[in-house]
Amino acid sequence: MIRTQTVGLGERSYDVLIGPGLLDAAGGRIAPFVKRGRVAVVSDETVWRLHGARLTASLEAAGLSAPAVIVPPGEQTKSFEGLADVCDRLLALELDRGDLIVAFGGGVVGDLAGFAAAIYKRGIDFVQIPTTLLAQVDSSVGGKTAIDTPRGKNLIGAFHQPRLVLADLDVLATLPVREMRAGYAEVIKYGLLGDFSFFQRLEADGAAVLAREPQALTDAVTRSVQMKAEIVAQDEKEAGRRALLNLGHTFGHALEAETGYGEALLHGEGVAAGMALAFRFSAAQGLCSSQDAVRASAAIAAAGLPTRMDEVTKTPFSAERLVRHMAQDKKAEGGKLTFILARAIGQAFTARDVDARAVRDFLTAEGAAP
Repeated sequence: MIRTQTVGLGERSYDVLIGPGLLDAAGGRIAPFVKRGRVAVVSDETVWRLHGARLTASLEAAGLSAPAVIVPPGEQTKSFEGLADVCDRLLALELDRGDLIVAFGGGVVGDLAGFAAAIYKRGIDFVQIPTTLLAQVDSSVGGKTAIDTPRGKNLIGAFHQPRLVLADLDVLATLPVREMRAGYAEVIKYGLLGDFSFFQRLEADGAAVLAREPQALTDAVTRSVQMKAEIVAQDEKEAGRRALLNLGHTFGHALEAETGYGEALLHGEGVAAGMALAFRFSAAQGLCSSQDAVRASAAIAAAGLPTRMDEVTKTPFSAERLVRHMAQDKKAEGGKLTFILARAIGQAFTARDVDARAVRDFLTAEGAAP
């Protein structure tokens, strides 16, 4: 059964379809959005090797010409160089504004292809076909597209909403266990930030979600997308409530920057550790109970995800360097640190003008070098 969640943005509203078999049906779903019968598929080498033939067959069966632009896998591809390469190859295909880009991959491909679509000939339509759990529940929905720079993650980008999102749960069968766990971090994030009952369900059913049991997985992805869609419809460009979706990201992005945005720490793993740190920092500031901080960390750890910095690296991070990364974060304003903190599980809020010294002291107490 296919579930549909609409992201309500007026004339730019679009559907997120969730369920099995969507990859084989992609051509028929995408064709109504294509004016000239031509799409360009942007994917990475790993996803293309596993699933490219099926997507191509589906698109061609719907009468669509579908040349592919294949990029190397990994966060390093999400760079100025990677963006220039994708745009140049799209230009070589002579794609025009009546055509469409299909982002076929995880969060890296979705961000990179989506940003290319936002700027290619001043904007071209695109469709997301996310192939990781993280991308299905988070990055493919909401129109955030970006690349990384040496100064920080996702600092150069644009809001550009897709026309359609196809979240085929069958594709997750080929996802490595580590990637599945990393995606689960974004699932549990929704419970921690705004839905205590969902968090409780995940405490009971998290193992089933990670085991890809159909009902548990479908329910978890659907509820995650539903929450994201509701928040995006209220606050498309992160002027208010949408910032809550960054729970764990300020700490997490700093850890990712220090580990080089590579395989040492996947984005979801950084978010997991970051959420645990955010709850412990909230407790240290007297904002939430230590019991909630312990419970949040326990649920994250139960999924095999890191909750402490010494689980990420045996060499202590520098508290000063981590805070410096946080000052470059997109949420920082006027040089002041902004965090998503919590009053309880399911009650996140935006804390502005957080004292950098308090953050440094907290990180030192957590094991970072001064």
